[in-house]
Amino acid sequence: MTTALASGTRPAQRKKPVFRTPRPEDGVAVWELVRDTPGLDTNSRYFYVLWFRDFADCSLLATVDDEIVGFLLGYRRPEEPDTYFVWQTAVSPRHGIPFLGVKLFEAAADRQRGRGARYVEATVSAENKAILMVLRQYARKRSAEVADRVLFPSAWLGEGHHDEVLHRIGPLDRAPARQAPEQQPAAQQPSAQQPSAQQPSAPQPSAPQSPVRESAQQKENAA
Repeated sequence: MTTALASGTRPAQRKKPVFRTPRPEDGVAVWELVRDTPGLDTNSRYFYVLWFRDFADCSLLATVDDEIVGFLLGYRRPEEPDTYFVWQTAVSPRHGIPFLGVKLFEAAADRQRGRGARYVEATVSAENKAILMVLRQYARKRSAEVADRVLFPSAWLGEGHHDEVLHRIGPLDRAPARQAPEQQPAAQQPSAQQPSAQQPSAPQPSAPQSPVRESAQQKENAA
């Protein structure tokens, strides 16, 4: 996993980010962010444009005033569709939003968790203490375990490349769905069948409503 989780440095300009699904036309802006971020693997513009066509649903952008200030690339593994793999993520060092990289990761992972993912994976070098802390914190808050093993040895990846250590979080419980305010429980929906005039229906008691609330505690962690 190639990642750069930068914290903001200009508190006066901090704004609330908007997370959204990327589109192919966002590929160039993301490519420029990768190009300008030290330590990230630089792919072609075509790579990001194509990724946002085929894997947009598993990726996420962070924007402020429609400017892309962070991104995350991920996908569901074809052989293990309940596993969400996070591959590359970065945020702009000038975004001015504290812990934006952490919030971006948690938002993307929780979105896939809500869609049935039971495991979240990422490969991280042992030296990347910041992202390792993010992964462990995410697992701890969701009462999940973290298992790690070497996925690809450095000898496979070229001179100067570190071992890619796989960190696997899970199993995760499915995120509870949030009930729409205007939606009524089935027991309270009016019946489409009209009562017979000869046999008037007795009023039926309504079933007690048990709303489901989603817990979305966001602990910020210094990257």
